[in-house]
Amino acid sequence: MRLTLLPLLFAPLLAQGASLVVCTEASPEGFDVVRYNSLTTTNASADVLMDRLVEFDPQSGQLQPGLARSWQVSTDGLVYDFRLREGVAFHHTPWFSPSRTLNAEDVLFSFQRMLDPGHPWHRSAPSGYPHAQSMQLGELIRKVEAVDPLHVRFTLARPDATFLATLSMGFASIYSAEYAARLLAAGTPEKLDSQPVGTGPFVLKRYQKDALVRYLANPDYFAGKPAVDGLVLAITPDANVRLQRLRRGECQIALSPKPQDVRAAQDDPSLAVAATPAFMTAFVALNSQHPPLDRPAVRQAINLAFDRTSYLKAVFENSAQPAEGPYPPTTRSHATDLPGYPHDPAKARELLAGVGLAEGFKTTIWTRPGGSLLNPNPTLGAQLLQADLAQVGIQAEIRVIEWGELIRRAKAGEHDLLFMGWAGDNGDPDNFLTPQFACASVESGLNFARYCDPKLDRLIAEGKRSSDQAERTRLYEEAQKLIHEQALWVPLAHPTAAVLLRKGVEGYRANPFGRQDFGKVRLDR
Repeated sequence: MRLTLLPLLFAPLLAQGASLVVCTEASPEGFDVVRYNSLTTTNASADVLMDRLVEFDPQSGQLQPGLARSWQVSTDGLVYDFRLREGVAFHHTPWFSPSRTLNAEDVLFSFQRMLDPGHPWHRSAPSGYPHAQSMQLGELIRKVEAVDPLHVRFTLARPDATFLATLSMGFASIYSAEYAARLLAAGTPEKLDSQPVGTGPFVLKRYQKDALVRYLANPDYFAGKPAVDGLVLAITPDANVRLQRLRRGECQIALSPKPQDVRAAQDDPSLAVAATPAFMTAFVALNSQHPPLDRPAVRQAINLAFDRTSYLKAVFENSAQPAEGPYPPTTRSHATDLPGYPHDPAKARELLAGVGLAEGFKTTIWTRPGGSLLNPNPTLGAQLLQADLAQVGIQAEIRVIEWGELIRRAKAGEHDLLFMGWAGDNGDPDNFLTPQFACASVESGLNFARYCDPKLDRLIAEGKRSSDQAERTRLYEEAQKLIHEQALWVPLAHPTAAVLLRKGVEGYRANPFGRQDFGKVRLDR
């Protein structure tokens, strides 16, 4: 029945010949991107609606001007001066018509809202600001000031080698202070999450949860109007259905394909594949605050019980590299000598017996319903882990939870074992360590292992402060060894970022971070 309704559902989308339709795997949590941490939400908000002071170009590996046309850093590394572009327009929408272009007040609002507990907008995020909190930006940034309308100055409390790269992340998007003031005056700050306004290449038109997000091209975009007149994100949780819709021409791009779908597309003359090694790691987070997972020996036993080789073959069909730690192998400071955990059920049972759990214990495995780049087959992966744990006496119940609810509850620390993945945003090695393993990230909810250790926290903090790459590498290698010894994750895979396209789609490039740039896509009709 579901398939028979597809032509009717997509007919209005395809009637708009100049619209790009993209089949995506899940609904965004919202559009106020600073409140969320999932890639799905970043793709639907920061990537299409917003811009940042600086942008990271994955092809060159360099930071490039964004809303800031240039910047300077003081010799002591504490003062960053940004010169803004002139004449950058905010979106005109049915709910807001701006009276001015971008200026320094918008930058101040965007950061002070996150950093200043006394700011009138600070409490507008019910669950806080996960990235700003986990990266401790409130402690790092001493002051943000408008030197003049097109000149913004950040003063830091200490040098931080990651600061510029951090500003390219989705949560560092720049909002309209004028629009925010109107919402606050009207007593409707929550509309920032449902009726967003940005400076990006597309303007939100309509969102129908679990169905579609429709955008119009921004005719006033400072980098040039997109080549397509509109963009539609067609929310399609099932990877098989995404491929079917692509083949029928109901979408022109399909995200997060299964490995077998990539092979099928390569053999289909009407389709093409865009792919690049992903700067990502798939893992199972072990909640170190939930007994008996609070014992390192138990976490090590889970790692030893799991057959990664069978998992990679069954779930990724050997299209991904095996992971031994948090970093993809292309990461600077990647520890190449981590021994990994072999598949050794006998040793796992021995460790469990050594902590009084010879009879095993009960736990839960949380996963999402629909596949993604970092988890192509969630049900199969959870079943494989469940079966391996049963072999050493651990009885694990699988719980399949809708993506938005899964993220919300996992950030609250309700899970035991959690299938999850992390995509770096800017190529810096800290982009994995601070969000996933710093103590401040436990409070913000991004640290899914829920682990706080003073030694590990010190290594991460010192690595961020140092501008000496060799010293950073030494610190980060030590941190990776500690993470491995504590067995905070079951590292799974480093996937290939593949996207399926219909022939005639031009200008699309796969991004190793999973970010999406649809502003340069053209349709050859």
